[in-house]
Amino acid sequence: MAAMDPKELIARRVAQEVQPGSLVNLGIGLPSMVATFIAPDLGVFFQAENGVIGLGARPPEGMEDEYLTDAGGGFVTAVPGAASIDSAMSFGLIRGGHLDMTVLGGLQVDGHGRLANWMVPGHMVPGMGGAMDLVSGARRVVVAMQHSARGASKIVPECTLPLTSLRRVDLVVTELAVIRPEPDGLHLVERAPGIGAEDIVAATDAALIVPRDVPEMAI
Repeated sequence: MAAMDPKELIARRVAQEVQPGSLVNLGIGLPSMVATFIAPDLGVFFQAENGVIGLGARPPEGMEDEYLTDAGGGFVTAVPGAASIDSAMSFGLIRGGHLDMTVLGGLQVDGHGRLANWMVPGHMVPGMGGAMDLVSGARRVVVAMQHSARGASKIVPECTLPLTSLRRVDLVVTELAVIRPEPDGLHLVERAPGIGAEDIVAATDAALIVPRDVPEMAI
């Protein structure tokens, strides 16, 4: 069997963290793929900062509605029971702690479990968007990102990019591993099929993750 696309593997594993009946924000890019792997009967509602609760899948080509997009401007559909709200109420939900979970992409996660997912304006897109509010306000924060970029680990001793928040995220899912940041460091929870703990350590800056026997992801 051919190896699964890394982004799909990450999205499938993150989808397992979404609880029935929850209100969830999905970031643009890879995190938005998580919705594809959520069963409709779970009663999950996806929220976008631009004012939609009840995001559905991307519409078929030719059926796009220019007034129905996610926060990144991508075309979406709306599920039965969806609501359109203004940005003030949308961010009120986020800042008021009413989101059960947010799934965000990441540029770096450090040894303290802190996320950096935006870069200095003028050097690289994207900017911060609503990420600061989401990481500070959601009850649970999951980072969905590939393990490295341009050959360098995205899990680093200290973030060199601007921190999104001082809050420690709850879980990091890459195509190699599921990692849980704790006060005493980064704990390896699961490894991807065919990946050994030593492979994860070798791919991670400064051996921040101690190798130990953990189960494979059930994808």
